[in-house]
Amino acid sequence: MIKSINKLLLLTAVGVSGVAQAAWPEQPIRWVVPYPAGGGTDVIARTVAINLEKHLGKPLVIENRPGGGTSIGATAVANADPTGYVLGTADSGTLAFNPSLYKQLTYDPAKFTYLGGLARFPLVLAVPANSPYQKLEDLLEAARKEPGKLSASSAGAGSPHHLALERFKQLTNTDILHVPYRGAAPALQDLIGGRVDLMFADLGSGLPNIKAGKVRVLAVAVPERLANVLPDVPTMNEVGVDGFVAYAWQGLVGPGGLPQEVVEKVSADLLATLKDPEVSEKINAMGIETMPMTAGQFKAYSDKEREEWAKVIQAGNITLD
Repeated sequence: MIKSINKLLLLTAVGVSGVAQAAWPEQPIRWVVPYPAGGGTDVIARTVAINLEKHLGKPLVIENRPGGGTSIGATAVANADPTGYVLGTADSGTLAFNPSLYKQLTYDPAKFTYLGGLARFPLVLAVPANSPYQKLEDLLEAARKEPGKLSASSAGAGSPHHLALERFKQLTNTDILHVPYRGAAPALQDLIGGRVDLMFADLGSGLPNIKAGKVRVLAVAVPERLANVLPDVPTMNEVGVDGFVAYAWQGLVGPGGLPQEVVEKVSADLLATLKDPEVSEKINAMGIETMPMTAGQFKAYSDKEREEWAKVIQAGNITLD
């Protein structure tokens, strides 16, 4: 009788242990995107998710939670149970800009579990096709001759486009009027129409108009020339704006305290996905660069960007609340 009871207890313990050690994931995973469906961030998430879920073995369900300068989506991820079944896109606004732009945030960038990089959007300085400024030097000369006369559109106050403009103004000692819009599309339309003089556009939304000849690029805000799409356009460094680099970028995060085995699996599978030629070619075709990083590399990159952009935001006295 005692032997039977001991055997039963042993079998029960093995069963419980087997349940406790079941491999993650056991169910679909929610991927929170802090922007509306159809935009560049949403497209990146869906493109990556199709391949990533093959590695994970479970569906990735995209959930769009736009608003609040990405705070609504970021807060949803931050407040989720740390089981690995809620992850989310976090971009340069979420992780690098917002802590300096807002006095109070409903999430803490330092408390996310960082999982890896996703993509970065090169920024370029563009002017209307019929602009009188053929070179960046011409534009700078005009800006310095009549401070405040030139105007620049952006996707909104605190957007990567706006903050790239602010960094540009600080480095070149120029006064250019910032004109914020509700999104990159209307900002580009007014640039095309000549209602503003320039814009720091991201290639994710600007490339079709560049290829169509509706806008002209004077310089790229990245370290090297964009050989695949704009091989003849100089970098900012080449035209004398030393040290000017600006990307819009994004990665994948989860709530704080995710199990290490979840972090390791997602990070490894995400790296494999971004290195898949089919995925990288789709992303590169949009004028966007894949940004494969380990969990640790993405955390270090985000921390450095937050520190660098805090200086720009503070020097420009920019606040959003």
